[in-house]
Amino acid sequence: MRSPIRTGNPRAGAPPGHRRAAVGVGALLAAVVLALLPLPDGADQARAATAESSAVTKSGAKGRYDDFSGLKVTVHQTKGLRWQGVRVSWTGGRPAPTRGLFNFLQIMQCWGDDPAKGPDRTRCEFGNEARIPPGTGRQVAPASDPLETDDFATDEFGSTFAPFRPVTGPATTSRLDTTYFSAGDTNSLSWLPNDGGGAGEAVFEMKSALESEYLGCGARTTSGGQVRPCWLVVVPRGEHEPDGTSDVNRTTLTSALSKSNWEQRIVFRLDFEPVTDSCDPDKPERVIMGSELATDAVTSWQSELCRTGTHRFTYTQSGEEVARETIMAPSDFSAGLAMTLDPVRPAEGAAQVVHGPVAVSGLAIGFVWMYEKESFNYTPLKELKLNQRLLAKALTQSYAGSLVSSQEPVPDHLSGNPRYIGGDPEFLKLNPDFKGHDFNSPIGLVVTSENTDSARMMWEYILADPDARKFLAGEKDSWGMKVNPEYLQDGVISDATDYFPKADLTPTTVACSGGAAGLTMKRTGQEVVPYALDMHESAVKIRRGDIGTAFECTANQSITKWATVERPTPVSQRQFGVVDNVSAVRYQLNTAALPNADGDYVKPSDASLLKAVAQMPDSDVSGVKKPDPAKMKDGAYPLTAVVYAAASLDQAKAARQDYAKAIRYAAGQGQTPGTASGQLPRGYAPLPAALRQQAEKAAGQLEKGVAGAGDTPSTVPPGTDGGGGTAVSGLSGGTGGGGLTGGDATGTTGDTTAPGTADSSSASSASSATAAPTETDPAKQNVAQSGGPTPSEVLGLIRWVLLGVLIAGGVAALAGPVMLRLSLRGAGSG
Repeated sequence: MRSPIRTGNPRAGAPPGHRRAAVGVGALLAAVVLALLPLPDGADQARAATAESSAVTKSGAKGRYDDFSGLKVTVHQTKGLRWQGVRVSWTGGRPAPTRGLFNFLQIMQCWGDDPAKGPDRTRCEFGNEARIPPGTGRQVAPASDPLETDDFATDEFGSTFAPFRPVTGPATTSRLDTTYFSAGDTNSLSWLPNDGGGAGEAVFEMKSALESEYLGCGARTTSGGQVRPCWLVVVPRGEHEPDGTSDVNRTTLTSALSKSNWEQRIVFRLDFEPVTDSCDPDKPERVIMGSELATDAVTSWQSELCRTGTHRFTYTQSGEEVARETIMAPSDFSAGLAMTLDPVRPAEGAAQVVHGPVAVSGLAIGFVWMYEKESFNYTPLKELKLNQRLLAKALTQSYAGSLVSSQEPVPDHLSGNPRYIGGDPEFLKLNPDFKGHDFNSPIGLVVTSENTDSARMMWEYILADPDARKFLAGEKDSWGMKVNPEYLQDGVISDATDYFPKADLTPTTVACSGGAAGLTMKRTGQEVVPYALDMHESAVKIRRGDIGTAFECTANQSITKWATVERPTPVSQRQFGVVDNVSAVRYQLNTAALPNADGDYVKPSDASLLKAVAQMPDSDVSGVKKPDPAKMKDGAYPLTAVVYAAASLDQAKAARQDYAKAIRYAAGQGQTPGTASGQLPRGYAPLPAALRQQAEKAAGQLEKGVAGAGDTPSTVPPGTDGGGGTAVSGLSGGTGGGGLTGGDATGTTGDTTAPGTADSSSASSASSATAAPTETDPAKQNVAQSGGPTPSEVLGLIRWVLLGVLIAGGVAALAGPVMLRLSLRGAGSG
């Protein structure tokens, strides 16, 4: 679950133990020989676990008028659910007409315990949608529906309604009761018209009990502890009302909850992941903090880390720089482990730091973009290309639509610029399939206000492009569009900018409705396209099509306030923003293709993320990869980042051991892709084997600590692979384009953990990050399922035996002195 992360909810667990073999000198010699022999192509290719598909397809029933006998509806995920988007598609319906409210679907989420019948209609979240789409609301019509026999109450408005009955608490008392859900947060979809072929698709926002306690999904259990199901109900609507009428001029419809409509429902069982916190709240805390790019992963890992561990791990999401500063001066109650993209660079004389890679993700431009191609012909834009200059235009409020409403004049300083991106000739040249009007565009790019490493990566990407850099310096594009002059001020935009400024604070005076006459408010671009709290919130707002835009002012007597724009119906939603790839995948956002150094437009995917990792150069701290978006080639996605778990070696031994366990789990079992707790959420690419091994090395060094802490010293002389004496990365990251080969200059990767430095739990279980990677092809760097040997490990064992037999005679006479010398050299390089 994601929602509690922002305040640092507990998450804990036990990492798999780390390999503790007391390696003899003879075995060390064999290891050196074997490390120098390359494996065959693909031998170290690990294989990620693929989650079993839980898509379910069901057919509609004939009904009184044979409206739905050919209808087939597919819910593309029905298991392992949490707060997320799930695609729903359908075929075989009748096309929606260009006139009249016919042939559409209505979808809602419900709770209930009857496995045969599914939920009762009083247990479904439905109604209270904004814009009053057709057939919404909970009002039923006993007079016009011959099947309506339930004895429902009448509210104070004189309407008979089906009340909503929550898991706990009283039922609603009127058809307009917003006690449990309202227009701003309901997930029901009342108006999903079939396309010209009788098909369609939508993304439904599933809610767990953390977001909708009244539905209890993931929290309600049987006496045996099994999570009870929830339900997705699809109500198809045809050309007839319950009373048999089929009037093309009608403007209102009966509710989906009216009995005749309800009888045509198609019901899908939904199985949610448990939302209860299984971690003992009495366990002491270990605090982790840092990058949002790690949030979903850490959230997933927490329960497994807690299950066998002595501590629970809490995660506080923050800007990476704040996290880096915090871990350099940890206290008993502050974070001792930071999730960061850029490395920690300790001050001279400060304690050294290890960096263990734990996640591969990146930034994405996520979007939901519906437009009306023709009257009642609603079309989603799915494929979108954006170059660096278009990103620069959107991020600098250079389209007037991000500052004023469509009814207001364009500000003088933006005269001549397109009002919306959909009217920009550069955009239309890149996206010729877009056939909508310019106003069928998002009004502005949703961003967060945080200072982050990922925001700086975005600006580095944009400014590396000559056309974008010239535009940001004041040069017009080929069609005469100019940058918003507020961004030409010194220091607003540079390679070092680590946030998304809203520099144009030009006010627009807005008259307020209600209250005393003459009341006004000043509106700026921050009310039109507000900042989001974080990228997860951005993704949710984009999915709902509601970013909190405030165009209008309302007044109560002399008190004025902004009124946000009502949430649009699904066919009118169009928003885009900068999000993390995990949130884009979680909420089923489409993502824009961005150009890499080859000029090829690439979307984020496991393959394109891993190709970028393979090409990343080292930063100035050895072993820490630096995103270099301007140089990504050969299908690599430019906005890829590796998240590192960084920790100071100068911490209490118990803390170092706990954080080392967390790193081991994250880079081991935590890299198994899936939806279950403890697995790697979708949207992350599994760590290549070399990075997993590097994390294992970093964990071993963290356990050792610094000289004087009761463990083997781990200082590194200046100029060596320790990063000039300023930080210890755990394993050399290699050089050149691939940069994924670990070890010292000879390629050896001996165990750096000295006997007696790890506790008994870490010594008792085998590490899953033991492969000796030699591949630079990302397809051959994926990870194996934790717990079993990879092909390279099996092959390595065979080679160990064969080579041992071949060389045994030759080395026997010199084994003692030679192997002793080798062991001392290995200890020094560690």
